[in-house]
Amino acid sequence: MNVSRRRFLSGAAAGAAGTALTAGVLAEGVHQDAEAATAGQPRAESSYPFHGTHQSGILTPGPAAKQNAACFAAFDVTAANKKEFAEAMRTLTARARFLTAGGTPPDLGLGEPPSDSAVLGPEVIADGLTVTTGVGSSLFDGRFGLAALKPARLTPMRTFPNDTPDPRWMHGDLLIQLCGHHPDTVHHALRDITRQTRGALQLRWKIDGYNSPPRPSGTGRNLLGFKDGTANPTGSEAESLIWSTGDGEPEWARGGTYQVVRLIRMLVEFWDRVSINEQENMFGRRRDSGAPLDGNAEFDTPDYPADPEGSVIPLDSHIRLANPRTPETARQQLVRRSYNYDLGVEPNGNMATGHIFTCFQQDVVRQFEAIQTRLIDEPLTDYVQPFGGGYFFALPGVLDEKDWYARGLLS
Repeated sequence: MNVSRRRFLSGAAAGAAGTALTAGVLAEGVHQDAEAATAGQPRAESSYPFHGTHQSGILTPGPAAKQNAACFAAFDVTAANKKEFAEAMRTLTARARFLTAGGTPPDLGLGEPPSDSAVLGPEVIADGLTVTTGVGSSLFDGRFGLAALKPARLTPMRTFPNDTPDPRWMHGDLLIQLCGHHPDTVHHALRDITRQTRGALQLRWKIDGYNSPPRPSGTGRNLLGFKDGTANPTGSEAESLIWSTGDGEPEWARGGTYQVVRLIRMLVEFWDRVSINEQENMFGRRRDSGAPLDGNAEFDTPDYPADPEGSVIPLDSHIRLANPRTPETARQQLVRRSYNYDLGVEPNGNMATGHIFTCFQQDVVRQFEAIQTRLIDEPLTDYVQPFGGGYFFALPGVLDEKDWYARGLLS
């Protein structure tokens, strides 16, 4: 039986009129629904420390693994010389310090443009903002005399088989990763930074991302519907895998880390036509729970030695290729901090959606590239198209009020 939209709405109105629900009961129901929607989710910190040995926004302290909104913005440095570039980095530091703490923008008077966009209202709130700044290999050309100080393992991003690189979305002298609890916080921060550094930094590309909350619990999901980042290292293990401790690096780089950003288009229309059995075999996990195919819960450890032929978890499944869990590959692990994106519509009419894969490590070749090499021609390549991003070195932290981004590099 077909039910028209008008008849449906009329019936709903009649049902509501005949139901003895007071406004107070309705309000209580809304309140309970809101509580249920956030039940089990990690508590979000109102602010994160700006000063420290390492930058915030890499390993987020507290129970929340990462904020819900993000922007990855790559810049070309257009400063005329090293002195101007250093001044731009001091300005960037000052703006990041203010934005991550929050406060009242100064009143410049009626005859001047306002000092703040007011996207967040008259008061700037911290809202969990982190500003994480990195440098690309192109910064170390002949413009600023920095070639001898380039991080030892920093190169342009490698193109792998199955990649479809688009130069409009690749590389950059500088990368600023902005993360916050809400999209307007991230947008406000980027507006502020680009305004204050105009003439020295020019946007090359940017992409906004969002984090899916746990549904119903555990790790958030990517746009293919699978939990993303289940096996991410945490705590002391994560610390041991990412920070530069010397080992052939210039002294100024101590406390930094290598960041890979990889923009991956997901062909969701085609993916949605694939059987659930085939989808799960490609990932090696159950879609509903995130459990490995030989386990019962998301964080169960797959037992590959008990399945040498891949009869349960296929040998070419994503989780098995990415992390074979052997002694030889243990130091290849990296720390992921990825987000989903939505750019609207592709020229062919498909949804322009996908994944902002980003990770941190001590050595891009030993960690990211070793893993990515194993993933060449995995079954998932029919449904994903990496098209942009870059390799960057996330700078050491800003130690105190007198310190600034890249001071050791530019002083």
